[in-house]
Amino acid sequence: MIEVKKEGVLLSKTNLEFENEGVLNPAIIRIDDNVHMFYRAVSMGNYSSIGYCRFDGPLSISERWEKPFMVPEFDYESHGVEDPRIVKIDDLFYMSYTAYDGTNARGAYATSKDMIHFKKQGLIVPHFTYEKFAFIVESGSKVNPDYYHNHKFYYQLEDPETKMMLWDKNVVFFPRRIDGNLVFLHRIRPGIQLVSVKNLDELTKDFWKDYFLHFQEHIVLDPIHAHESDYIGGGCPPIETEHGWLLIYHGVQDTNKGLVYSACAAALLDIDDPRKELARLPYALFSPEFKWELKGEVNNVVFPTGTALFGDTLFIYYGAADSQIACASLSISALMTELLTCITT
Repeated sequence: MIEVKKEGVLLSKTNLEFENEGVLNPAIIRIDDNVHMFYRAVSMGNYSSIGYCRFDGPLSISERWEKPFMVPEFDYESHGVEDPRIVKIDDLFYMSYTAYDGTNARGAYATSKDMIHFKKQGLIVPHFTYEKFAFIVESGSKVNPDYYHNHKFYYQLEDPETKMMLWDKNVVFFPRRIDGNLVFLHRIRPGIQLVSVKNLDELTKDFWKDYFLHFQEHIVLDPIHAHESDYIGGGCPPIETEHGWLLIYHGVQDTNKGLVYSACAAALLDIDDPRKELARLPYALFSPEFKWELKGEVNNVVFPTGTALFGDTLFIYYGAADSQIACASLSISALMTELLTCITT
């Protein structure tokens, strides 16, 4: 087992209107010795914006804005901009986030050259209903039948007239091009899928139709272990190592105390073709155990969304019980050693 140190809560809600209900699920990027955090800030009524703070080193806050960094502007995000992730590719910063309109939660993104002025580029995931998704996938190759077990969510008895779109969230970019392509993970329950394109303008309706016809080819990970048995989803941006892409994601298990969200490490993905899983830990990297993780807006949640590497120490930033932001740390070399023992040929 990997030794994980819980560093504790780093950020809590304030009395400021935009974050008076909670702070959680931050995007993290290290530049020089500073860690920049773009976090989900929740106000009364469950409306989300993105706040900003800066750390000297991994844990010491030196600046925190008293106003939102990014707010909802368009109909597709009218109820919130949520759960950001950030990477720099070439000379552009890419911030992906979940756009929530009060009914539908779907992946969107924005870009910036200076990490200050972001231009929203719109939704990055397909504009399909669940019914259309299921029809196309069933017309193509054989897929894990769990992908068809979500009908009760999409056809809610209390509001049968509401036309829900396919929920496709947890969009996470790889931090560099692979074979000249922009590559990102996304999540249609219960697994994690991958998209690879030369240009994001290729993501047309026809692209997604073909993608779903060959859906099995694009699935990176499906749940296989107990701690992720209900579903999994993208977490932190992948970390490039000499052995492959290190992926820290989240797993959800339905238990007698409700859903439990754990931080899972970890899968190791092929460096040239990250659709290929090389290894996966058979146990959760860390799970809810302290008060700030066990009790909150949603109980029993650790939800990792960003990392910063200082020497051999990997700091993992996560939402705790959907209410606060906390951090855990571990030796990345020890983690890699453990993962390499899980490689199957």
